[in-house]
Amino acid sequence: MSADTARGDGPRQGGRPAVAPAPPTRAVADRPGGAPLDRRRWGAFPPVVVLVVLALAAAAAVVLFMTVGARGPWSFVLEFRSKKVIGMSLVGVAVASSTVLFQTVTSNRILTPSIMGFDSLYVLVTTVLVYFLGSARFVSLDPKLLFVAEALVMAGAAMALFYALFFAGRRSLHSLVLSGLVLGVMLRSLTNLLQRVMDPLEFAVLQDASFASFNTFDGALLLPAGVVVAASLAYVWRLRYKLDVLALGRDMAVNLGLDYRAVVMRVFFVITVLVSVSTALVGPVAFLGLLVANAAYALVRSYQHRFVLPAASLLAVITLVAGQTLLERVFGLGTSLSIIVDFVGGTLFVYLLLRGMVR
Repeated sequence: MSADTARGDGPRQGGRPAVAPAPPTRAVADRPGGAPLDRRRWGAFPPVVVLVVLALAAAAAVVLFMTVGARGPWSFVLEFRSKKVIGMSLVGVAVASSTVLFQTVTSNRILTPSIMGFDSLYVLVTTVLVYFLGSARFVSLDPKLLFVAEALVMAGAAMALFYALFFAGRRSLHSLVLSGLVLGVMLRSLTNLLQRVMDPLEFAVLQDASFASFNTFDGALLLPAGVVVAASLAYVWRLRYKLDVLALGRDMAVNLGLDYRAVVMRVFFVITVLVSVSTALVGPVAFLGLLVANAAYALVRSYQHRFVLPAASLLAVITLVAGQTLLERVFGLGTSLSIIVDFVGGTLFVYLLLRGMVR
């Protein structure tokens, strides 16, 4: 043993002790594929701090919505506005969670559950009802009955497609997504056909019903919708560690011992329930999930679902509540919040495509 080795300096190179490689810097190593996230790029705030800041921002957005421009007795104002806040929160949490889950299953950051044709099916069902019943009878329908019928139709159709293509047919998930995309185009074509032969007055009623609105939903639907969303999220929270494994990809998940097909089937069932309930409650909000899911990944710098799911949900609540406040107090309800969200989300979609965010 040489003196250098005895002193712990290691072998010499050219008369100078060899420099051992520096230990790897601390980074978040839970990214699919093992690639660490760059802290210098995303900042140094841990996910817990980000969640606390987002929770405070969501609380501030709710307080502003409840108090800004309030006129009349506070008992009436708080009761009226609290229903809107609860409705927006339910929709935001359901859409954000379903989008994160769908992106985990498909391993793609630019896909949302709307690609399966949920929005197209909702518009088609509404169009068929207005076309055959007439606008007067459609408006007079029981909101609870309409909510249950639309949710069951969308959930039943999605689960039938999923079972036929992914479970019984033993085909890949990519076939399922492609089939949902083709069916969505077909449903939109059928909807356009009915709308072209529809009475103009009835078409105006249909247009109002086809866009997501947080001002016209029935407050009596909040309790059943809230129970369904809470039960779905509680089940998802139990699967959060399996979802982390699922995010690594099919091959890696199977090698790690995960029952891939069973877990995917459960997750897709939860996605179907969440999207069906949120769409039946207020209407389609296509790009909200894409917007908040990608923002959540960027902020928490982690692919662990115990961080991403709450972050995406809080961002959705902030987006909807703060956006509705600006829409009502600044723009005087000159447009619909869903139109603004879809525009911003669509712009983000094009940006992600140009950057090649498809994993």
